Amino acid sequence: MGAPKLDSPSEGCVEFFVNCSANASLKFEGRGGDELATMITNALHRAFNNSSCVPRQNMCIVPGQHCWILYVDVLILEYGGNMLDTASLAVKAALHDTRIPKVEVSKNEEGISEIELSDNPFDCTQLDTTNVPCFVTLNKIGKQFVVDATPEEEACCLAKLLLALRSDGTLTAFLKEGTSSLDPESIFEMVQGAGNTSPPIHGLQ
Repeated sequence: MGAPKLDSPSEGCVEFFVNCSANASLKFEGRGGDELATMITNALHRAFNNSSCVPRQNMCIVPGQHCWILYVDVLILEYGGNMLDTASLAVKAALHDTRIPKVEVSKNEEGISEIELSDNPFDCTQLDTTNVPCFVTLNKIGKQFVVDATPEEEACCLAKLLLALRSDGTLTAFLKEGTSSLDPESIFEMVQGAGNTSPPIHGLQ
């Protein structure tokens, strides 16, 4: 529980933190995993930078004063490629299992809001994850694109698209990585391929 952001006083907050364990890969020893962790964190923030993804209005307790803040911690324990897609799927599963406790708000004699949390641990509401996006990363290798690439396939990739899609196909984030350029026709084919891949992924919840 904390204070809402100044630009969204009637909404709760969702914050992400990603850590790459050195047990996942030798390349993560020391600060070796910081670059990947930062990329995943920024991508998740960008994908969720929309109040329609998570019903943040329902997370507000007292507008401008108190709200629920969800801290989503992602710990990568094994590295097998395609980390962003896997992390986003884990985030959706965690949010689907999240329960928000019910609270009662009243004002004392001085007009200050007082919050009372229910003593019943089952007196809570489930977070609606219908519009929570999942990432689909498409790696361009030659004239083909690969989904769920292995580390070896990622090493052969010169350009990739990272697309955050909701279950209804709505795109909430679009990122490009790699040194090679992509022509409009390739981008269209890759977006279309991601749209065909996304529904089964959301069905895994």
